[in-house]
Amino acid sequence: MDPDYLPFHPSPKVPDFKVPAGSVDAHCHVFGPAETFPYSPKRKYTPCDAPKEKLFALRDHLGFSRNVIVQASCHGTDNAALVDALETAGDLARGVAVVSPDISDDALARMDAAGVRAVRFNFVKRLVDATPKEVFMGVAERIAKLGWHIVVYFEAPDLEELIPFLESLPTTVVVDHMGRPDVNKGVDHPDFQRFVDLLARNENFWTKVSCPERLSVAGPPYADVVPFARHLVETFPDRVLWGTDWPHPNMKSHMPDDGQLVDVIPQIAPTEALQQKLLIDNPMRLYWA
Repeated sequence: MDPDYLPFHPSPKVPDFKVPAGSVDAHCHVFGPAETFPYSPKRKYTPCDAPKEKLFALRDHLGFSRNVIVQASCHGTDNAALVDALETAGDLARGVAVVSPDISDDALARMDAAGVRAVRFNFVKRLVDATPKEVFMGVAERIAKLGWHIVVYFEAPDLEELIPFLESLPTTVVVDHMGRPDVNKGVDHPDFQRFVDLLARNENFWTKVSCPERLSVAGPPYADVVPFARHLVETFPDRVLWGTDWPHPNMKSHMPDDGQLVDVIPQIAPTEALQQKLLIDNPMRLYWA
């Protein structure tokens, strides 16, 4: 692990908020173990090992039933650790892969059989080298035939330039972490409203209301992030997802307690009906239908 990064929390609390039965952690990762699933030589960071056994133990500890496991950039386009975790979990997990443009149809079919249902396009420059948009479009057209969707990761300053490309994608599009807004600017700022308008114009666009630990300036309990997530949950209740982002790679300032992250859920989804959509109905419709 890189020396300036923190390992995941060793003993998260049991959440005060009891999630409804059947809830899905719709954004989490597995890393390594490196001796079995080496990290990519092109990676921009080296995480701590966070194997499937630890992830599934956390799922049970927090009261969740299922996971959506997202391939992270440190493993590049080698999805072996992801597929291994999916095959172990069976119907209790689905996956989001990162693939090279020359991946074979047979390899895509094997990932589909394992439970992969999406590919991730990463536009965060500090994490990955730039990929030409025509390369991404070629991948998108291939995976659309499988009924998969696209997960996109970008930061708020890059959204305006990306909108034409994102709106041209031929699948459902899921945005990671609310498009990483600057919470200092407030919900009404044009930057965040640009993202809200994007979702309002495109009924095939979804968002994850996750990662307050990355967006917060104030720190735990992340009250400065709550208005952004709550606005999205209440405005687009059928197109929001929630996830822990365990094991929280690249965190330097503090490592969140995953139980405390769960306790934020009733603040952003204050009714049982909204919680049902956020944690069960939406992820089940997108990943298990």
